Amino acid sequence: MVTTIIIIAVIAVIVVFVIGMYNNLVKLRNNRENAFADIDVQLKQRFDLVPQLVATVKGYAEHEKGLLESITAARSASMNANTIDEKIKADNMLTSALAGLKVQVEAYPDLKANQNFLQLQGELADIENKLAAVRRFFNSATRELNNAVQSFPANLLAGMFGFHKEAMYEIEASERANVEKAPEIKF
Repeated sequence: MVTTIIIIAVIAVIVVFVIGMYNNLVKLRNNRENAFADIDVQLKQRFDLVPQLVATVKGYAEHEKGLLESITAARSASMNANTIDEKIKADNMLTSALAGLKVQVEAYPDLKANQNFLQLQGELADIENKLAAVRRFFNSATRELNNAVQSFPANLLAGMFGFHKEAMYEIEASERANVEKAPEIKF
């Protein structure tokens, strides 16, 4: 009789422990998905702002058509991306294209003084700062999920329930060399 009660108690503790680990993994996965939804909101704002910025720049830089086309193509890829990984890749492409735009703007002093452009540029800078913040939050949520999925004893259950290590939000390898070199400062 006592043995039966002990066995039932041990089984109950194990069941409660498994339920707790599973619920924690679900919570962490949902936090990661919520973090990416925050990125989506900022990407949508940037997506809506880019055509206004491009139209303003177009008036000053008609011959810089290739750059503007690459921004438009990157924007289109961003809207057509479906998975988190596709959205990350498309966002990196748009970020790179917008960096090219910033370089081109330096060649047009009148454009830099235009009020519409300055306002749009300020809004874009604000969105880019917000994007950086939500990307950090996404990576933090991803790190927490990955730690839980890879830590013992949760790793024993994670695979059974379909949890696995997720990708971080990182720059593409092709951009890494540009990011890692020191900026050139000119006076």
